[in-house]
Amino acid sequence: MRQLPLDISGDQPQTFATFVTGQNDELVSLLRAIADHTASGLDQRFVYLWGESSCGKTHLLNALLAHDAGARLLGPDSDIEDFSYSPATGLFLIDDCDRLSQEQQVAAFALFNQIREQGGVLVTAGAAAPAALALREDLRTRLGWGLIYHVHVLTDDEKLSALERAAQARGFEPSPGLLPWLITHYRRDMSSLSAVLDALDRYSLETKRPVTLPLLKQLLERGEMQTN
Repeated sequence: MRQLPLDISGDQPQTFATFVTGQNDELVSLLRAIADHTASGLDQRFVYLWGESSCGKTHLLNALLAHDAGARLLGPDSDIEDFSYSPATGLFLIDDCDRLSQEQQVAAFALFNQIREQGGVLVTAGAAAPAALALREDLRTRLGWGLIYHVHVLTDDEKLSALERAAQARGFEPSPGLLPWLITHYRRDMSSLSAVLDALDRYSLETKRPVTLPLLKQLLERGEMQTN
């Protein structure tokens, strides 16, 4: 397959502004409060997010990181030393906690206890609810102590609505059938879909052609883009 010269890699800024909330309004409001240091209460110091792949867990953690330059993001690729507690860090983030090594799990457990005793906020994310995680019992139990949120995947109607608004914000109106075809035949996460929309807008301007389904198919055919 050929390489697509236009960038539709999906590398969009992962901020609260670029996160489509869907059914996650309460969660996003809480995380914004945490980022702004206006959340209060013991439960709100420990928040666990879970959901299927591409539901937006990593996006939300990166949004917290973007909002709070002093936050620390950890995960399976982090060194053990990175899990060390520091009172100078007010917000700790752990992504893919279900993939942590045994040694990292021990370090995460210690970090949890130090945050509880000495201050700070910990937001973690994993593929399943705490009770279903294949982790050390002590860490699994700790993850269930605070607030637990299921990050809901956007429905097709929510994706279509979000993409319609995004297209209008870019100043163009997709032809009928274009967006339903896109979410049916292309990668389904919003980051990738939004990136295609950006590339399609640029391609339309370059070719001086309206944004239609044939133009979208031509764009995708130019590169190594996987469709269903």
